[in-house]
Amino acid sequence: MKKVLFDKKLLKELLEAARKSFPKEMILLLRGKVKKKEIFVNEFVVPPMFFQGFASAGFNPYLIPMDASIIGSVHSHPSGNPNPSVADLNNAYGFVIVILTYPFLSVEDVHVYDRKGEKLIKETV
Repeated sequence: MKKVLFDKKLLKELLEAARKSFPKEMILLLRGKVKKKEIFVNEFVVPPMFFQGFASAGFNPYLIPMDASIIGSVHSHPSGNPNPSVADLNNAYGFVIVILTYPFLSVEDVHVYDRKGEKLIKETV
């Protein structure tokens, strides 16, 4: 099972972005590095022309420049449901899907999955 490591400051910024978007969903892309059994997340990118609503958020993947450092996406679930939806899995971008759940306050509100929906281990560094 892969482990996903988050920079502490970055994780705080992601949770803050989710709080500011509440009650709407938000979506961002994640940059990092993949090394054997570990994925290091160290930066986020705002996708061009993204949309956000009360039940979904998204972007046009064809507008994203080729960038091998993008390793996944993060979006919020204002409902508090930590599980990826079928749409989340079908529209996965990169290796990991990160879901932030209400109240968006701590690492307990961060849920990390692979493209198949399998839960991954998360840690802050």
